[in-house]
Amino acid sequence: MRTTTRDERLAVARAAYADVPLYDPKRSPVALDLTDNTNLWGVPPAAEQVLRTVTSPVITRYPSLYAGDLKQALGEWLGVTTDMLVTGCGSDDVLDSAMRAFCDPGDGVAASVPTFAMVPIFARMNDLVYTGITEKEDHTLDVPALLATGAKVIYVCTPNNPTGCVTPLATLREVASQHDGVLIVDEAYAEFAGVSAVALVHEFPRVLVVRTMSKAFGLAGLRIGYAIGHPALVAEVEKSRGPYKVTALGEQMATAAVRESMDWVQEHVALAVSLREQLADALRARGFAPLPSGANFVCVPVPNAVAVGQAMRARGVAVRPFPDLPHIGDALRFSVGPWTLLETCLAAFDAAHAEVNGA
Repeated sequence: MRTTTRDERLAVARAAYADVPLYDPKRSPVALDLTDNTNLWGVPPAAEQVLRTVTSPVITRYPSLYAGDLKQALGEWLGVTTDMLVTGCGSDDVLDSAMRAFCDPGDGVAASVPTFAMVPIFARMNDLVYTGITEKEDHTLDVPALLATGAKVIYVCTPNNPTGCVTPLATLREVASQHDGVLIVDEAYAEFAGVSAVALVHEFPRVLVVRTMSKAFGLAGLRIGYAIGHPALVAEVEKSRGPYKVTALGEQMATAAVRESMDWVQEHVALAVSLREQLADALRARGFAPLPSGANFVCVPVPNAVAVGQAMRARGVAVRPFPDLPHIGDALRFSVGPWTLLETCLAAFDAAHAEVNGA
């Protein structure tokens, strides 16, 4: 039997995948990981109770086709009908499905830079043309430049990852009113900002607001995302997404969290916001200038951020370095958690910064 060579295997792969790397944040395990902005206070009590009492059919049988119970719970919470909701395997899955639903190969996707790192990768995976438009010096959108791309999809992350900056609703409305394609608003961190673009879906039938249960809800390991939009828009994403994308256990735990543990979620969102400001104050006291944040993290310019991050990791603490961000330079992103953890983080940061930058 003839052996297939590596070049022959690659010859049958999609050309659009040629330069797509596997996602690899190169994070070795550490004692304290503050890199991924998840909930460090644990699991909503109602969700944990579901986990403790789960019965075998939840594992052995297929889940519901399109997570109808979770949609019902989310709709009641958000004040929208279930036909305005689509779920997926994390917000990543919803973003990927939306690009596939609305774009033909060769269509454009535009986003403000810096932003969520997976967006240009999803564009390339779907054989789309990605255009990044550098944000203004005040970290606001360059709306005319985004519109001038003629992209089929414009993507806006607010609060933005990695900066934490919030795009005002008036700016989003400006984009939606002038854009002929789809505006995707990624609200992975909206609970911490206290503002949301969900109201815009009632004004503009081509606005899709994407959210996740990985951050404020503490369910990152379950991979549950969802989006809100006009029923006709959502229906196309649901076609692209396909059935069975939310596990039965995930749906039950997420539904319980929304219906029975919102007080817990809101309490810990408020705590995260308070500690975010306390962390920012601590960094300012050290002579740094953290960016204003509406998320559950703080992004702060730090010279030689990659080296400082490596030195912190050597001390058992991980934060996320970002080299050479536009109008910012090198920066570190600190996830917010209980203050005892942040004190440990700050001690490692002080030592690492002194080691790398001599200050």
